[in-house]
Amino acid sequence: MADDTPTGVEDLNRTLGMIRRIEMNPEGRASIEYEAGLHMCHSGGVVQGGFVTGWIDAAMAHAAIAMTGPGVVPMSLELKVSFFAPARPGRVIAEAWVERRGRTTCFFEGRLLDPAGKVLAKASSTLQLVDRAKVEAASRAAT
Repeated sequence: MADDTPTGVEDLNRTLGMIRRIEMNPEGRASIEYEAGLHMCHSGGVVQGGFVTGWIDAAMAHAAIAMTGPGVVPMSLELKVSFFAPARPGRVIAEAWVERRGRTTCFFEGRLLDPAGKVLAKASSTLQLVDRAKVEAASRAAT
């Protein structure tokens, strides 16, 4: 992972099964490859929806960071996910892009694809862009 990766993010990426960042585009785009494992599944070998949501949410956060730089933390204000087909164990790709950028509030969209390019889920999110120093200071004050 990059040297500017915040503490704990490596563990989160490992939990989500991150394989690699495919794209981090300053225009507000990102794509990430994940490995869905059996330990992420419920009945019938279907990946639990929280992982699907997490993958797309993480891609939207990466798109926001690619657009603004590492000094900003994208905080979710709203997140909506629609599931079209089950995700199964194996590789998946989460893609995200900015739809509309404001000074502190942005609207992102994303989707999860299987290796053949089939759309498994789509999401939209409203993100607030918060100064990283403020977020980290509030975290220290809370502990």
